[in-house]
Amino acid sequence: MLKGTINKAKVVGIAAIVLIVVIVVLQNTQSVETKLLFLTVTMPNAALLFGTLIVGFAIGVLTAGHIVSTAKRAPLE
Repeated sequence: MLKGTINKAKVVGIAAIVLIVVIVVLQNTQSVETKLLFLTVTMPNAALLFGTLIVGFAIGVLTAGHIVSTAKRAPLE
């Protein structure tokens, strides 16, 4: 019973986060100039925000995976 409630709460939480992200991205459609090392790129602010979100998510997933795999290899004390 509790497990189903937690799963529903996770789905609602994820849906709320996705909705907030979509609203923020759609409100920022003007073009911005971004400097990436030696390159200057002009793109919509929405694309920059979405790209930053994807990169941050990927770093979080990779970091969490590394932490979990390290914890599995470590001997229990």
